[in-house]
Amino acid sequence: MALDNGVLMCGHNSRHTAGANSYLLLRPSGTVMMIDTPRWSRELAERYAASGLVTDVLLTHRDHAAHGRHYADYFGAQLWIHEGDLDAAPDADRVIRGLEPLEISEGVTAHPLPGHTRGSVLYLADDRYCFSGDSFYWSRTTGDLEVAESVTWYSIEGLAASLARTAGRLRFEWILPGHGDRRRLAADEMSRRLRALAERTRLLRPQPIDFTAVRW
Repeated sequence: MALDNGVLMCGHNSRHTAGANSYLLLRPSGTVMMIDTPRWSRELAERYAASGLVTDVLLTHRDHAAHGRHYADYFGAQLWIHEGDLDAAPDADRVIRGLEPLEISEGVTAHPLPGHTRGSVLYLADDRYCFSGDSFYWSRTTGDLEVAESVTWYSIEGLAASLARTAGRLRFEWILPGHGDRRRLAADEMSRRLRALAERTRLLRPQPIDFTAVRW
């Protein structure tokens, strides 16, 4: 499903990735990047390949890694993951290390964002699209950007630190999460809301895992 001129939503979410959303990012060169993955099947892979040559499969974190190798091998693409979650995809072709932003290709940057998991990564494309994985999302309930503080496997304090470190660096119009709603707003408005989210998250404290408490 086309969300914008440069992004398609894959659909066919997989129970092995907790039903996460996945996306195809269309590049000016005519190539394509896949962010996280749908369920694996050769028929689906053929359909996605019709969008263009898929050069990279970008995993946001360990919970969404289940089908990454299958798709990367089918496309002849490079599989990416952060070192903090490398045990979930030990055969990844490219490993993102540390906390500094890393340019994946022209216009596409990985921003390590430990918190939801140790190796969570956000991918930013063209100062327009933010593929946030499970780090934050648009909540229909609150009508704002939110973190899933009740489903933070690694560290809510770590997520707060990540947001504080990166909020001023990120500029985008589209929030495209693994779970929760997607939303498009003016870049200045998104920046304001992201800074406010960083402030709210700073006040949160660890709590037991509770999926029912998420404000979708």
